[in-house]
Amino acid sequence: MTSTDAGSMRVVLAPDSFKGSLTATEVAAALAAGWSTVRPDDELVLLPQADGGEGTVDAVASCHDTGVWRELPGVLGPDGRPRAGRWLLLEDGTAVVELAQMSGLPLMGSPDPGGASTSGLGQVIAAALADGAKALLIGLGGSASTDGGAGALRALGAKLLDRDGREIPDGGAALAALATIDVNSLIEPPPGGVELLTDTTAVLCGPHGAAQIFGPQKGADPADCERLDRALANFAGCLGARLPCSPDQPGVGAAGGTGFGLSAWGGRLVPGAAHIAELTGLSAEFGHADVVVTGEGQFDATSLSGKLVGSVLERCAATATRSVVVAGRLAASPPGIGISLSDLAGSSDGALAAPTMWCRVAGAVAAARLTGTV
Repeated sequence: MTSTDAGSMRVVLAPDSFKGSLTATEVAAALAAGWSTVRPDDELVLLPQADGGEGTVDAVASCHDTGVWRELPGVLGPDGRPRAGRWLLLEDGTAVVELAQMSGLPLMGSPDPGGASTSGLGQVIAAALADGAKALLIGLGGSASTDGGAGALRALGAKLLDRDGREIPDGGAALAALATIDVNSLIEPPPGGVELLTDTTAVLCGPHGAAQIFGPQKGADPADCERLDRALANFAGCLGARLPCSPDQPGVGAAGGTGFGLSAWGGRLVPGAAHIAELTGLSAEFGHADVVVTGEGQFDATSLSGKLVGSVLERCAATATRSVVVAGRLAASPPGIGISLSDLAGSSDGALAAPTMWCRVAGAVAAARLTGTV
């Protein structure tokens, strides 16, 4: 215990989102509500987390009351349909942008692994810079596309031309016809720099590249993955003739290779979960809090290898901070206390039907277990 009052604890609630169900902010609030019914005197600190994917901007916003939302109507979604774009402008002039909000996989009307684009992301970045952003923090994750960030670069002023000097269409498949890239009108990065948040070490091409690793979840069959991989290799050659870039750098395969395109533009790849932990104040809580409660939709063996929840648990272990993992489903046993919404509800379908309620129940159960009453 680090608390001065043995009867109360400082409890940090730092979950990831439960994808397709609840945002990290919603999960944290529900867990807190349940916890308070059992231990009303505890000090609860809500610090919803993200790793660069879905929920990144909201996690940052929840801990920065002075941030201002900016919106850009009518940006291009991943399949070309218009949608609203937005970013969060922090007090220091940093614009926080989340790829998933403009170019995310759930925004697709139907799967189109070869045609999906990051154009909307680029449009929002350009708008944020025009609005006076001094630095950019861009969450990469949850993308629908495998275009290497070509769509974003085009929206930032690059021209992607075929052998006849004509602009190629959007999407990763069209990169096979790319012959040259004109960067003369490419917008300069902001003076404060560009940080690219990612949770992957994937490279651009090959068996550990963007197409082969992430293509199938976007609807690509094996032949599609091969075609997209070759197209990305062609893109890398053309972009490398104009800008310094490294297709073999770990992490550039993030978001269908968007990490590659934006790192060539001047972005710096950084571990998403660790960076968000710093930005939200979570890092300062390890060793200070009595308990850290984290969670995600499914906790399994991969959770402990670079994912957000695994990162939180590592920090807890290093600082002898007690931990609780709440997950929609527990496919592996976490260190410390583990609570499954599916087990509480009796089935996965039951948990999905009322996730907020079962998160409240999980919060109460976690508090009771720590108290020793369950």
